[in-house]
Amino acid sequence: MPDGSATAHLFRPKLATILREGYGGRQLRSDALAGLTVAIVALPLSMAIAVASGVSPERGLYTSIVGGFLVSALGGSRYQIGGPAGAFIVLVAATMAQFGLQGLLVTVMMSGLMLVLMGALRLGSLIRHIPHAVTVGFTCGIAATILASQLKDLGGLAIQGAEPGPFFPKLAILLHALPTLNPFALAIGLGGAALIFVLRRFRPAWPGMLIAVTAAAVIVALFHLPVETIRTRFGGLPHGVPVPHWPQVTSHLLWQLLPSALSFTLLGGVESLLSAKVADGMTGRKHRSNMELVAQGIANMASALFGGISVTGTIARTATNIRAGACSPISGILHALFLLLFILVAAPLASFVPLAALAGVLVVVCWNMAETREFWRLLGYSREMTVLLSTFCFTLLKDLSYGIIIGCALAALFALMHRAVREEGD
Repeated sequence: MPDGSATAHLFRPKLATILREGYGGRQLRSDALAGLTVAIVALPLSMAIAVASGVSPERGLYTSIVGGFLVSALGGSRYQIGGPAGAFIVLVAATMAQFGLQGLLVTVMMSGLMLVLMGALRLGSLIRHIPHAVTVGFTCGIAATILASQLKDLGGLAIQGAEPGPFFPKLAILLHALPTLNPFALAIGLGGAALIFVLRRFRPAWPGMLIAVTAAAVIVALFHLPVETIRTRFGGLPHGVPVPHWPQVTSHLLWQLLPSALSFTLLGGVESLLSAKVADGMTGRKHRSNMELVAQGIANMASALFGGISVTGTIARTATNIRAGACSPISGILHALFLLLFILVAAPLASFVPLAALAGVLVVVCWNMAETREFWRLLGYSREMTVLLSTFCFTLLKDLSYGIIIGCALAALFALMHRAVREEGD
């Protein structure tokens, strides 16, 4: 089986390569099964990420449907699955709080355009060279920040005013609101997370997240538990995907949103290419990094037009796609179509989902995202430890962009110092 090295530089979607090589009924059956499997995983996860990001749950589904379709149809990986990602929760929530929905949509579109330009300028290979300690540091920082953002819904806490965005002020407010803890919500959220872990351990082939969310909805409905649901907060999901709509744009708004768009672009490029690299390691193939960036950019712009949030390649769903037997990008296209079918036919069922259950899903996502074993291993090396902790701390104290910039600057400084010492020794 060729690894794709000879054509990795090409601006040609992998789907075009697959169709040119020949595609038959056996591959379609495998892709359909994989696409359905990934859609079952993506359904609760897309809604959970949207709610945690400060937008209504259907916007997460729009992102998976529109963005997921285009990432697979145009991307440079055979197996990449696109959609909303937990890593973006902090950025999306901060942008939504400061600029509102229209500002968020414009930011996603700007980020998409930047990703297209990065791919066209062949910068994909540069992103993949971000130091490992930086990647682990900001990933763990994002996981900790997401976990803090879920404590309110997980415990059904009532707070006065808006919840702070920064990590430590958020923890202070949540600690002050601890007397309002709803034991029913906490039991639903932690019970759902525990069920996902148990199913993953003993029945790994079962859709643990969907089972946990469904069980929580049934329990809350049967026993009339005083727990907030999608219906009580958002009024349910619409039947279908909206028509494309161009958000209002002014030059002043573009200038205000530029820092946020740069952060979206940096994280989107890193996350997508890391996911594609994981897929390469699992399959022996080689993705086309610049084509992948172009596809991610187009997917982000289209997602914003349909009211969705930021799109990126997702490591967990991409790995699920591969394990489920996917043969080509058609599995990702079918995953998007299966989600579209759900929102057309069964959207009212989502109204009963408790928000605490979605928070429990994201607790599991945070646990999976935080590379704790690798974090502790890197602490055993002085240079890597400095880069790791600097990235981690600045991600918590400031934001992701600061963390990555500080971490990369320190890593570059250490590399230059090491080179200078080595040259003196020679």
